[in-house]
Amino acid sequence: MTRTVLEDGPHPVDLHVGRRVVEKRMALGHTQTDLARALGLTFQQVQKYEKGANRISASKLWDIATFFKTDIGYFYSGLADGLAEEEGAPFDHEVAQTRTSLEIAKLARRLSTSQQRPALSLMTEMAEPGVDRE
Repeated sequence: MTRTVLEDGPHPVDLHVGRRVVEKRMALGHTQTDLARALGLTFQQVQKYEKGANRISASKLWDIATFFKTDIGYFYSGLADGLAEEEGAPFDHEVAQTRTSLEIAKLARRLSTSQQRPALSLMTEMAEPGVDRE
């Protein structure tokens, strides 16, 4: 029987590959629109790929890897026995992406682990309920 999104939800491998696409895209500072233009798609289609709602064909994954200048294996790393490994909390695809959040992500990569820890503590403290957010 063919597995459909309505019956069982997206396949765990499609979710994993989609998560790896969005992680790489954000790490490189690209928007969904940037990736969509490079692939000749709409940003809505990129959203569906990233959420695992639509499977990425082999040729499209090749195009994505080429655009990101990475190897195909990157998108499958972290899989065990064909299924995504449990890695803490699930990736939140609904997080609003702003220029500021993308800049924070880019800058974080340039910090050493010892520098990232206090930055994370500060951001965690600032994100606590009751903290004034303008």
